[in-house]
Amino acid sequence: MKKESYKQLFPLILIIVLLLAGCGSAAAEPTAIPTLASTETAIPEPTLTPTPAIPLALLIVPADMDQEISDVYQTLVYNLAQSAGMRFQVRNTLTMADLEPSLRVVIALPPDPGLMELAAAAPQAQFLSVNIPDMVAGGNLSVLANTNRPDIAAFISGYIAAMITEDYRTGLLIPKDDQLGQITLAAFHNGFDYYCGTCTAFIYPSWCATAPCYPQHVEIPAEEDPVAYNAYSDFLVLQRQVETMYIAPQFATPELLTYLSSSGVLVISDLSPQQKLGNWVATIQPDVIHAIETAWPQLISGAGGVNITSPLILVDVSPEHLPPGKEQQAQDILAQLQAGYILTGVNP
Repeated sequence: MKKESYKQLFPLILIIVLLLAGCGSAAAEPTAIPTLASTETAIPEPTLTPTPAIPLALLIVPADMDQEISDVYQTLVYNLAQSAGMRFQVRNTLTMADLEPSLRVVIALPPDPGLMELAAAAPQAQFLSVNIPDMVAGGNLSVLANTNRPDIAAFISGYIAAMITEDYRTGLLIPKDDQLGQITLAAFHNGFDYYCGTCTAFIYPSWCATAPCYPQHVEIPAEEDPVAYNAYSDFLVLQRQVETMYIAPQFATPELLTYLSSSGVLVISDLSPQQKLGNWVATIQPDVIHAIETAWPQLISGAGGVNITSPLILVDVSPEHLPPGKEQQAQDILAQLQAGYILTGVNP
């Protein structure tokens, strides 16, 4: 190559060398990537929180209770428990082992499972004794008992008997030499008179010298053989022409009630018949169901230790012998008696 050619290439070579040197000096040094310090965070061990048990309501009924009556109580307490968000169980007995922490309400019918001791051992629960004898209310034990006003039952019986009986031919069987029998007799008379005033029979029987001839009554000794009850009733039916009769509950045997039914005599009592009878007018008995419903709000709120009385109601009512209009009239009088607006005239 000629010398002149080298001279021409030299500037070009110089430019290339300078460009390469510039690129080398401008190259950025690599940036270090930060690294996180390795730290371990302790994860706490999971703790199990127990789910609160659903509150429990127990109904204690005897194994030999009439199934129809048992079903009524079971349905009642089941519905009450459901409305309060509680579990419900029915049992025939109750022991200390059954007193679980979630237990809140116990309703027990006779016989007594030992309620006073069980209530003391389960202060978280409210106990209700239903017609169990010798119970004392206190603490978390409430006592529901039948009304102690036999005069009210007798008064309304006399009222109904006078209202439905032709010529007011009414009578009653009561215990002899017994204070309760005398209370029943006096209150029945007062209920009879409350309906009809100084009513008299339209046709006086031959044995009746002066009015009023009715009500008639017979007193039965406590030691009398039940077989003889029919004979006592014959005095009223055959000799005194009684058409409607009040039977004290201790004398309301199936045999006597069947006998009176066959005789066509209408019957009112405090005790429901074991079988349906054509002569039955009505039963006056405590409304235990209503009393439990009334007590329930107190039980679930934890308020206990009180005495509760069952109001009286008419059940087993025959629309044939006590038509709806007269039944309502009797119900109204019964309500006024229990409210104290009408007095029986007897100190029970």
